Amino acid sequence: MQSSATTVDKYIAELPEERQKVISQLRKQIKKNLPRGFKETMGYGMIGYVVPHSMYPDGYHCNPKDPLPFMNIASQKNFVAVYSMGIYSNPKMLKWFTDEYAKADVGKLDMGKSCIRLKKMDKIPYELFGQLASKVSPEEWIKYYEKAIKK
Repeated sequence: MQSSATTVDKYIAELPEERQKVISQLRKQIKKNLPRGFKETMGYGMIGYVVPHSMYPDGYHCNPKDPLPFMNIASQKNFVAVYSMGIYSNPKMLKWFTDEYAKADVGKLDMGKSCIRLKKMDKIPYELFGQLASKVSPEEWIKYYEKAIKK
């Protein structure tokens, strides 16, 4: 379900009411905890948190016209997704997240490499996603990213 909305508010407004609440709460936690320097945008049909070109002019290697992605949240057909490039690229962060998710006692973690699928809308550990957003500064993310793409 890729949206053509050009603003975050438009994206949220086009969602069913139950999903509006979930996405809005995830957004609130992420924005509250995201280190200074990241920017909220719309990209790839979902809400994104990126390192802007003003901080990283090279942009995303797949398309340098795009800013460097860090996190995304999206309403998919059967779940809400949180995409975290930090857990994808940093084994310590992945371990921290999986351990903390288990402690949250909200059910089994359904996760791909960077995609966390949230199917039970009443069992989302919102604060944990805020904590996840807080774990890496834009400067640290750039270092991880450059190390990974130069391999």
